[in-house]
Amino acid sequence: MNSTLCNACPRHCNALRPAGFCKSPAEPVLARAALHHWEEPVISGTKGSGAIFFSGCNLQCVFCQNYGISTEHQGTKISVERLRTICDELIAQGAHNINFVTPGHYTDAILQCLEKPLPVPTVYNTNGYDSVETLRKFENKIQIYLPDMKYMDNTLAKKYSAAPDYAETAKAAILEMFRQTGPYRINEEGLLESGVVIRHLILPNAVQNSLDVIRWVSETFRDGDVLFSLMRQYYPCGKVSDTDYPELNRVVTDEEYEIVENALFESGMEDGFVQDGESADSKYTPDFDGTGVL
Repeated sequence: MNSTLCNACPRHCNALRPAGFCKSPAEPVLARAALHHWEEPVISGTKGSGAIFFSGCNLQCVFCQNYGISTEHQGTKISVERLRTICDELIAQGAHNINFVTPGHYTDAILQCLEKPLPVPTVYNTNGYDSVETLRKFENKIQIYLPDMKYMDNTLAKKYSAAPDYAETAKAAILEMFRQTGPYRINEEGLLESGVVIRHLILPNAVQNSLDVIRWVSETFRDGDVLFSLMRQYYPCGKVSDTDYPELNRVVTDEEYEIVENALFESGMEDGFVQDGESADSKYTPDFDGTGVL
């Protein structure tokens, strides 16, 4: 790996890793690599998505459901060569695609891994806080972008994710992703071959934020351009407690969800997915026990 100063993400730390906001080394650190069945149906399919979970993150959300790896850095450092071998192993197990989860701070390693194209689609599964300049390096290397659109309210973005410029940054990133892929394409087996799936996680006491996200997506893209995934899987994690961020210390209520879901239906967007209340359960968070890493 190179030892240049890192400016891969919008924070532009200009730091020699592991210094910088993400506190991650330049070499990839993995917490899990296995077939994953809990993505959107067009990604998981029947056999599963080949999900590679990277340790560390450039957001550090206080409510992160993957807090053990995003903030506490659980995982094992590997080489680029091993990363490529892991991709091959997952494909041999039947993975419909290779799914790089939270990849933004390991883009150099992933680019090296993808110097030789994979025989299945690659998924860039991201928090949405991405640099357009970095994303451009992935043109023709990534077929499917799976970004979050967490916030339109930068006050919330600053408070919960230390990213006061999240909204404008994620908008620009998603537009670049769409420029690269164009309108989504689903094959005869119901699997996504290319395109953008925009995810939004509803937070407690933040209905207006969700309504604003839906409005932006519906006003920015035409029918058939992108898929939209409205997520109800929030449950208190990370730093959330009665004393820290008490407004987040519960699941989303039925009333909150109905308001947001009705807004989605009224927006005219028909291409996408919703979740029921049962999704707000820790059983859908995988064990980050090093499975498939070594």
